[in-house]
Amino acid sequence: MRESVQAEVMMSFLVSEELSFRIPVELRYDAGDPYAVRLTFHLPGDAPVSWAFGRELLLDGINKPCGEGDVHVAPTSAEELSDVHIRLQVGSDRALFRAGAAPLVAFLDRTDRLVPLGQERSLGDFELSLDEALDRILGESRQNEQNAG
Repeated sequence: MRESVQAEVMMSFLVSEELSFRIPVELRYDAGDPYAVRLTFHLPGDAPVSWAFGRELLLDGINKPCGEGDVHVAPTSAEELSDVHIRLQVGSDRALFRAGAAPLVAFLDRTDRLVPLGQERSLGDFELSLDEALDRILGESRQNEQNAG
C-alpha cells in the first residue's frame, strides 16, 4: 500500500514587487517517489500546475538559499526562522511564492515520519520501479541504435 502525506498551505504568489495574492498550494509527498515533493497550485482561469522537486531541497531551503536550475528555495531572513521564497522557473517564465516556514516544517516532519530522511533507498517498491524504468530506457536506447544502424 502506498502511503502519502498532503498539506494545503496558503502562499503568496508574488507577481511583482507591488502585486501579490494569497492562494492555496497543495504539497504532496508519496512514499512511492520518496525523494520528491510535489507542489500544485491553481491560478484563476488556468489549469492546475504541478512541480516536483527534491524533498531535501525544500528542507535545506528553509535555513539557507539552495537550488540549481528550475527550483530555488531560500529563507527571506538569515537571522531567524522566517518565511521562505520558492522560485520556479522554465525559460523566461517564472513563479515566485512566499510561504511561512512553520507549515513547511510541519509538512516535512510528517514526510519524515512516513519515510525518514536517508532511508529512501530502503523502500523495496522504489528500487523495483527504478530498475524497471532503467531497463525500459536502456531497451529503448538499444532499439533506437538498431533502427539507426
